[in-house]
Amino acid sequence: MAVSANRLELLQIADAVARDKSIDKSVVLTAMEEAMQRAAKAHYGSENDIKVDIDPKTGETHVSRYLHVVELVENDKTEISLADARRRNPDAQIGDIIAETLPPVDFNRINAQNAKQVIVQKVRDAERERQYDEYKDRIGEIVHGQVKRSEFGSVVVDLGKAEGVVRRDEMIPRESFRPGDRIRAYIYDVRREVRGPQIFLSRSHPDFMRRLFAQEVPEIYDGVIEIRAVARDPGSRAKIAVISKDSSIDPVGACVGMRGVRVQAVVQELQGERIDIIPWNAEPATFIVNALAPAEVTKVVLDEDTNRVEVVVPDEQLSLGIGRRGQNVRLASQLTGWQIDILTEAEESERRQKEFNERTELFMNSLDVDETVAQLLASEGFATIEDVAYVDLAELSQIEAFDEETAQELQNRAIEFIEARNKEMDDKRRALGVADEVLEVEGVTPAIAVALGESEIKSLEDLAGAATDDLIGYYEQNKEKERVRIPGALEGFNLTSDDANAIIMKARVKAGWIEEEPAAEEEAGEEGAVEA
Repeated sequence: MAVSANRLELLQIADAVARDKSIDKSVVLTAMEEAMQRAAKAHYGSENDIKVDIDPKTGETHVSRYLHVVELVENDKTEISLADARRRNPDAQIGDIIAETLPPVDFNRINAQNAKQVIVQKVRDAERERQYDEYKDRIGEIVHGQVKRSEFGSVVVDLGKAEGVVRRDEMIPRESFRPGDRIRAYIYDVRREVRGPQIFLSRSHPDFMRRLFAQEVPEIYDGVIEIRAVARDPGSRAKIAVISKDSSIDPVGACVGMRGVRVQAVVQELQGERIDIIPWNAEPATFIVNALAPAEVTKVVLDEDTNRVEVVVPDEQLSLGIGRRGQNVRLASQLTGWQIDILTEAEESERRQKEFNERTELFMNSLDVDETVAQLLASEGFATIEDVAYVDLAELSQIEAFDEETAQELQNRAIEFIEARNKEMDDKRRALGVADEVLEVEGVTPAIAVALGESEIKSLEDLAGAATDDLIGYYEQNKEKERVRIPGALEGFNLTSDDANAIIMKARVKAGWIEEEPAAEEEAGEEGAVEA
């Protein structure tokens, strides 16, 4: 059968639109069918069940009305009696559908306009879906494009078959682009939105630098060298931590390149951003020292419970360690994941002296000893009265100028002081209304019971229902994105998270909420008995 000219034009139009929008031809033909179907319903009546089919090979259009075969016709627009249906098809049964061919509809100006709107909308939806499907799996890639226009500080980038947007906060500070400029950016998110898929690009994202190094350093691309962490102050300074899987390859030297050619290529792309490349280390203290380069570090004290680290630097290195406006220590903190506090040697010495004086005064007042004895105890590492009371007597008597009799007297005085303090605290606990059951929980001292009562934890159920953070405190970010310490009920008792959790679990066992797990020795004993 020969294809008429208008049928041929229909297929050519579908082919042209599909190629131009990079979508499937069937999507365009489906849109045309829907447009013709709307026009046919407007012509024959919207109550009719009309369907339009376009042959994808010949372009021939078929307009059909579907009628349901029923016993009693109630709506002659959508139903047909069994007798009438069998005149058209002798095998027709109730429940069948009869297709009645209708003559094609001539498109007037209104029908043509409506059809155009339907086709344009369907093609746009298909194009958006194609863009989403193409780019949703490309998150984490670097793309090249051409700046199309600027909107409220953001830049719209033509990526060829789609558009991406670099928002103002994702650009490098003081960086500007004009229409027609070439741009390279990192895809960090692709979302479906009402106005179509949005491809979000970034030039300030830490992974943008990671990808740039992978393009410039073959060892990173091949996986021989790995970038473990990146911290950026976009447009100003950055730190990256690298490690080599091959001991014969220097990861820092490979990233710098011959005469710095590799790192300079990344620096130029990032508008002169200074980059510190440091070796990654599994030991937190060593890694933190490396991260604070170029400052020299003389001492590192880690507090794993609060994820804080205290770093001591020479007095003349303080400004170098902190950096301009705190930049160096801030980037080092982001890179390592530790909250870093920097002290000079003079400040650390002053603090140690203050702690020594406080301990000396504590021993003088609590044990009724002179300053010399108190200083001896403080210098030997004793920090609390409990340390003196419960340490092995032989260890105490080994201190220079102490004999066994002096050591025994010091322990007796320490025990008497603790007993008097515990009685005072117990009276205070009762006044606060803290139940006796709380004091019976293993690990709870009278002083701890008072602190719990002051935080409204007064019953066994209150303690059992508490969280670890409720007891030892925690950190959270305020509106200025600064870490703020939220104190716990037992702040100042130097409890670790394990200590606090153990107290809570003991309280839950005592309250009958859970059963106590058998000790390892008991389990081993039971297993031995079974074997015997």
